[in-house]
Amino acid sequence: MNIATNESLVKRNTRIAQVAMIAGLLVLAGGMYISFSKPELFTISLAALMIGFVLSQVGIYYSNRWARRPRPDEVINKALKGLDGRHTMYHYLAPVSHLLVGPSGLWIFIPMHQGGKISYTNGRWKQRGGNFYLKIFAQESLGRPDLEIAAEVETMEKFLRQKLGEDSKMPDIHVALVFFNPKSEVLVDGDEEAPAYTVKADELKDLVRKKGKQKSISPEYARQVQDLLEYKT
Repeated sequence: MNIATNESLVKRNTRIAQVAMIAGLLVLAGGMYISFSKPELFTISLAALMIGFVLSQVGIYYSNRWARRPRPDEVINKALKGLDGRHTMYHYLAPVSHLLVGPSGLWIFIPMHQGGKISYTNGRWKQRGGNFYLKIFAQESLGRPDLEIAAEVETMEKFLRQKLGEDSKMPDIHVALVFFNPKSEVLVDGDEEAPAYTVKADELKDLVRKKGKQKSISPEYARQVQDLLEYKT
């Protein structure tokens, strides 16, 4: 498998994570110091605490996606190791963040770092368990992945139509939520009608191979899409 990664973007966002975290902690510490040493400056201390909290949340957001090792792109690369050379994995170089193009089809991977038990019922993903503190302060809650899935597919389809023409045949675009937290437990049945496959990272390669045999695209079409992205690699 070929791998193409926007290393400059990774370095830049890693730096943003580090700076935001440090700045957030410093501003929070300053706000706490003012609140205890100079109570009359309550407004200033409150503003500092709010700004520090926002900066720390920005730092956590970027850290979860760019600074924490292994990074999501590294987890995906390891999970897909062994796919043949007709496949190319694009990280931060395609219209979506993580795109696999090859005879196994077009795959959009959405990395998920949340822990706990993950299930899909009544049209919604649900998360049970996990650390309550981390859910509130470290952005570990599951949120609404269905909205992200729809947006990612729409973005990819729009790109293909623009590049290949409105009348071009649109292939199936597979989407997989990839949970790489060792404390996560995926309880979603593969036969459930979820809008995306939901797997642990170590199950990803088997999923791609299995579904690729059922509904694969032609090597010519895969190469055509790869050629469209070549200028970005």
